Amino acid sequence: MAKKEPTYEEAMTQVEEILGRIQREEIAIDDLAREVARATALIAACKARLLKAEEEVNKILE
Repeated sequence: MAKKEPTYEEAMTQVEEILGRIQREEIAIDDLAREVARATALIAACKARLLKAEEEVNKILE
């Protein structure tokens, strides 16, 4: 079964959690690259959703 993509809100919450753990130095150095990569992927997914929503709103307004 395919993994469910997180909602925009869930993704942003995960990014905030990762950033908080980095700032509090709670992430082991061995896990840092993996966590940064995860945050980067979540941010890219959020950006794509925002762009899609913007396109849909613009179509409706035309």
